[in-house]
Amino acid sequence: MKFRKKHRKESEVFTDSLNDILFILLMFFLIVATLANPNVVPVGLPRASKEAKAKQDIMVSINKDQEYFIGSTKVESVLFDSLLHLEIRKQKAYVDTPTVVINADTSAFYGGVFRVMGIAKRDTAKVVARVQQ
Repeated sequence: MKFRKKHRKESEVFTDSLNDILFILLMFFLIVATLANPNVVPVGLPRASKEAKAKQDIMVSINKDQEYFIGSTKVESVLFDSLLHLEIRKQKAYVDTPTVVINADTSAFYGGVFRVMGIAKRDTAKVVARVQQ
């Protein structure tokens, strides 16, 4: 008695092209992520000779008209101190010492910059001034 073996065709999935596509997508998203600029408030920045990178936990912008922005949200000057204090407190839930990045126009008053520095120092946050290279 002869038993016949049933020959089944084994299906294969070719993943060679899938690896290429995933690699290209990964490269695309890495390049796009480095091009994204969170600063939407246009300010003229002072120049610097050295480049230093800082993690941008809280971005504070002061434009040439002495208007204050936290992130991209315009904040009234009267409410600025308390709102920045609250923002620093929020970030302290995630980071031990949050970084406040000051993005001030070259024609902005330095009193506004010192105001931001004072609030950040009281709340034990690091302060970094953003400059143009």
